[in-house]
Amino acid sequence: MYDLDKPVRQGMVYLFGNKFTKAMSIFKSKADSEPLYALGMGSMLFLKAMMTYNENDVEAAMKSLSDSFTIATTQAELSEEKPSFEDAFSSQFSSLMASTKADDDRCHIKTFMPNGILRAHVIKAESCLLMGLLQLTQENMTGYLKCGLNLRKACSSYTLVWNEYQRMGEQVNDWMDCDTISAVQFGVGTLHLLLSSLPTKIVKIFSGLTWKTDKSLGFSLLKSAMTGKGTRSTFASLVLLSYYSLLSSLVPSLYAQDSIQPTIECLVEAQKSHPKSCFFLYYAARISRVARNVGLSTQSFTMATASTRRGAWAEVAMKHTVAYEVGLNHAMQLDWDTSAAYFEQLCCARDWSPAFCQYFVGACHEMLGQRQEAMDCFDEVPVLSHQQHHRKSLLDNFVQVKVERYQCSDYRDLDSSLPGLELLLLLNAFASMEETYLQRCLVMIQETCQLIKMKHSMGILQLDDLEDYNHDDNDDDRVTLMIRYTTLLLLKASVLNALSRCSECVVDLDWVLKRKHLLETEEWLLPFVYWEVGVTQWGIGNQKKSREMWQLALSCTKYDFEFRMASRIHLALGKCDELGILEPSGSTYLNGRKRL
Repeated sequence: MYDLDKPVRQGMVYLFGNKFTKAMSIFKSKADSEPLYALGMGSMLFLKAMMTYNENDVEAAMKSLSDSFTIATTQAELSEEKPSFEDAFSSQFSSLMASTKADDDRCHIKTFMPNGILRAHVIKAESCLLMGLLQLTQENMTGYLKCGLNLRKACSSYTLVWNEYQRMGEQVNDWMDCDTISAVQFGVGTLHLLLSSLPTKIVKIFSGLTWKTDKSLGFSLLKSAMTGKGTRSTFASLVLLSYYSLLSSLVPSLYAQDSIQPTIECLVEAQKSHPKSCFFLYYAARISRVARNVGLSTQSFTMATASTRRGAWAEVAMKHTVAYEVGLNHAMQLDWDTSAAYFEQLCCARDWSPAFCQYFVGACHEMLGQRQEAMDCFDEVPVLSHQQHHRKSLLDNFVQVKVERYQCSDYRDLDSSLPGLELLLLLNAFASMEETYLQRCLVMIQETCQLIKMKHSMGILQLDDLEDYNHDDNDDDRVTLMIRYTTLLLLKASVLNALSRCSECVVDLDWVLKRKHLLETEEWLLPFVYWEVGVTQWGIGNQKKSREMWQLALSCTKYDFEFRMASRIHLALGKCDELGILEPSGSTYLNGRKRL
């Protein structure tokens, strides 16, 4: 079996050596009949779809993985066919004759499911796992429901194989080939890590999923797969790097410093075998950004693109992925002109989200003081959003609503808004920005706050008396003013927290919390305020208050970023659990995590 798998292992070497055409040629040669080859091709298309989010790429990956699932299922069913009467009689007769042997000889005999059947079940499971991951990234209810169906199938097959794997114990290498062992470790480890990282709000959608998660076991299995020589060793490295990247980008104040070292160790280990892989150069750039070296991050992203120039299959995909990341890097350095150029390129390519990219371009123009250009860009956003109605993301919904509100005020609200900084807030970018740029952001925010106070001095003064405000009063102008002013205070708090000046946030955030009932029309704002209050309290050493605020944020529902924020809070509460900061006895929160 090991020799038969040699071409597939060579295909993986080509894939992570940026020789994509050669890799595809190998996988495609037997993809119609051999499950491992079909999974190899599906894995390639999966990586491409995860880079581009292009509808055609996603559909191609889903079809290929569905095909590998079907082929593996057929192989498993044929191998598991019941024996004929003659075969069954012969087997029973042989067993009867063998029973005359001594008990000492018989007690050491163990039988396991054949390696070929186990391999077929693993390929079935991994095909479903990868399809589920693609559907999970859509960040909408339909995607979550479909993801749950595929994860249930994956769990069913992985459970069967995992039970056999455990029964084999130290003899596993005698009964299972190294590539199947690698696939078991990769798949079961990934499932444990994935499901332990997802918030309860998402897992509840996966009805019927009974997998008991063990994060420590997940890490152990993925590290074993990574250091092994099987076909899934490199994919195990990608999963670990993705996990560390998720921690440091979603909850940087709690995980960034702790995640850097294991991320570097994982990356160094992976690059021993694939030093020029575009995928690992990409993660090197992500690490540099977490470490607040945005310039080095941009250089590494550029190297990732350069490494694929001779690999036509992935050149465009990596180019667009890097364009997004580099465009974000330039925005983090407040180079709005260059950032706009990258997002305009993405918008024209129609990869990622054209509506979001167009909004980003408009926000860059507004930050440059180019109001007319910004308005022209914003006017295109609803049109682009409606064109992709079949696959709208939460960011698409947000920018569409944002533009519609700008249009209702004839863009006058832009006078007291900082749309570029709002995007950096939503993308959690402030924590990775260098201090020089954070100081410039703070100046911009304070100047805009001062502008509001000068233009609407009476309005701001009246806000101090709005604690008993009733929405039936129909004073929409005062509420709109409150929302714009609160958004600026939220930006200010996020920047100050990134500068480790947490105590300076307390007064402003307390002022907002006293008037939180005025934020109901801007659904995303209040949970983000709760989140930032939690970060502030963590920074000043009041971790119990942080947990309380994050639980309140988790209780907010039906806003565009609900599941993304829930993921962030889930990881933050996990850190609280690790440190023994538990939920106060007797407290309850809607849709929150219950005390164990």
